[in-house]
Amino acid sequence: MPHDDAKRSRTLRVATYNIHRCRGLDGRTLPHRIAAVLADIDADVIALQEVVGASALRPGQAAEIGAALGMGWVMAPTRQLRGALFGNVVLARMPVRQHHQYDLSWKTCEPRGVQRVDIGVDDFTLHLYNVHLGTSLGERRYQAERLAGIVHDRRISGPKVVLGDFNEWARGLATDVLAERLQSIDLRTHLKRRSTYPGFFPILHLDHIYYEGKVEVTRVALPRTRLTMVASDHLPLVADLKIRF
Repeated sequence: MPHDDAKRSRTLRVATYNIHRCRGLDGRTLPHRIAAVLADIDADVIALQEVVGASALRPGQAAEIGAALGMGWVMAPTRQLRGALFGNVVLARMPVRQHHQYDLSWKTCEPRGVQRVDIGVDDFTLHLYNVHLGTSLGERRYQAERLAGIVHDRRISGPKVVLGDFNEWARGLATDVLAERLQSIDLRTHLKRRSTYPGFFPILHLDHIYYEGKVEVTRVALPRTRLTMVASDHLPLVADLKIRF
């Protein structure tokens, strides 16, 4: 008879990827190329940033990528971009039970947000937070504090994974605030090359994964192929997580 812990644990592959509006470093906008990158990664849950959504004329990049992968998706737009929605998207192989969006906008800076997606994993729920923080220091300080408070909401129980583009070029205030309250995947223990931006010759580590709860990191990857180095200005960050509910 299976041990109770075994019955309550699941291993999932998660990924975060800033797709830069599907515009590659060759100047071409190709959603099917991003879909090919994601198909190779074969993740169960994917957090995307900088996605162009639906407009009056087109269904949008999320619909195209989701159809190509055979995955369901939900979008959390933060603003309009030339008549189309623009923001974060989560794709999942499992059902989405709830979807929430929180505003992280600060003063007159570009609107920002965090997307919370409650994903059904058999009889359990995983809370996934997809975020894209701002580019200025004061903005990120405010956003990190607010994000930490949102994730620490005790009314939301169970394991939580926070991932996305944190726009912090080196360890700074936002990283410190989040690391105080959440566990962080330390890429130094998993990877020789840890930079995710820019895609062709990455020198900055902007993309991160944090977690709270009974989560064990079993594998981390930063796929660096001919395709990933040109498809976006970021590389995807991938992690296999053993989660106990």
